[in-house]
Amino acid sequence: MITNTASTRARLSSEAIRPLRTLDPAGPQDDLTWLDEVIGDARVVAIGESAHYNRESYQLRHRLTRYLVERHGFGAYAMESGFVEGWLTDSWVRGGPDQLGKVMANGMTSLMGLWTEMRAHLEWMRQHNDRNDTADRPVGFYGIDLSGSNVSLLPGLNAVVAYLAEAEPAFEVDSGIRETVAAFAVPSAFSLPKAAAAYGQLEPEHRDALTAGLANLMARMEGRRLDYQQRTGVDAYERALRSLRLTVTIDAIARAMAQGDRGSMFFNRDNAIADTVEWILRREDRIVLAAHNGHIQRWPGIWPDLPPVTTMGMHLADRLGADYLAIGTTNGTGQTLNTGADFYDGKLFTDLEPPRPGSLDALMAASGAGPFAVDLRRLSPADTDTVRAVSQQRLNPFYPDVNPLDAYDAIVHLPHVTAAEPDNAALAHAPHDVQEAFSQWKSR
Repeated sequence: MITNTASTRARLSSEAIRPLRTLDPAGPQDDLTWLDEVIGDARVVAIGESAHYNRESYQLRHRLTRYLVERHGFGAYAMESGFVEGWLTDSWVRGGPDQLGKVMANGMTSLMGLWTEMRAHLEWMRQHNDRNDTADRPVGFYGIDLSGSNVSLLPGLNAVVAYLAEAEPAFEVDSGIRETVAAFAVPSAFSLPKAAAAYGQLEPEHRDALTAGLANLMARMEGRRLDYQQRTGVDAYERALRSLRLTVTIDAIARAMAQGDRGSMFFNRDNAIADTVEWILRREDRIVLAAHNGHIQRWPGIWPDLPPVTTMGMHLADRLGADYLAIGTTNGTGQTLNTGADFYDGKLFTDLEPPRPGSLDALMAASGAGPFAVDLRRLSPADTDTVRAVSQQRLNPFYPDVNPLDAYDAIVHLPHVTAAEPDNAALAHAPHDVQEAFSQWKSR
């Protein structure tokens, strides 16, 4: 870590700074033309965030997405949210009949959809599609992540069972598989500790039977691919198969965690979400990809007490080359997601301290007062050296090592971040434990 006096005073030149006049998604877009050079012909433009559920991060992604859709023809918004659940959201933005509050609560996972800023983003997507209902470039929504908020196999398994009932009505899925899955299924991200404890209490033979049963389902679906596709169509088959693959990944993660192997959780998840992004690319020409900096960076994920982890961004950079572009973010002060154990008791956010000297966040904070962007590929030699001297980036609340020039193509700095605004209509459709935690937070 660099802590000498010169590094704490380091800043980028004014030529490197691309000021953002507003974060308002409906604002004028002429201050975003720097994106034109940055993205080039890239098919996947990833936009990161330092922590989930910040108002400014939602607004930034919404604003950049509008620009990329309207100016560059991007046709999909793919988000760090459950793959299976995402089909409900996609149906709504394409004109589906459900209430938006219900969609936000059930069509997105890990609390990602429970905020008014996300409501505004989805409403814009639907309005865009309504205005372009005869055009060939509607914009769709995709979840890239493991379903069930990364801990429950039930949504994915239910999707597969429903598909098999259509593809092969005479086949009955072993009821024991669902019984085992239901034993550690949880309603939301707030139930993660309960899910882990319930899985740990399963008898080893039940865990083994679950893993074997999922493997048998996978073999059946792959072996009967042509028959199933003829009966249901290719699209339905591909969705079901991807749902099953992600369900198998959750099972593998649960087994690894029960054995004390936390590293496999990160390795398996990031590989799986990279696979999902590639799956979407077979359907869409260009994708806006929204996920945490720790996923999008082309740099190993470094977490306490774990070996370096291969991130989704590293997988996509290896597979897509120049077609993958990563825009990271840094934050100054404000409020950020609470990563302590009391998060599960309703303390959702905590105060964000000024960035640590020598970090990328500190360099960005010293370089401009308002929101701004930096194109890391077009810096002067002096500014390049200044960024190269940085050795860490804040990924709330840690400061893992990073080489920004290798990890990202551009950085957007948000000098002050705040908690997003809870959406009451979405919360009304959320599980009881979510409603209780939000109620505790709002009453603090």
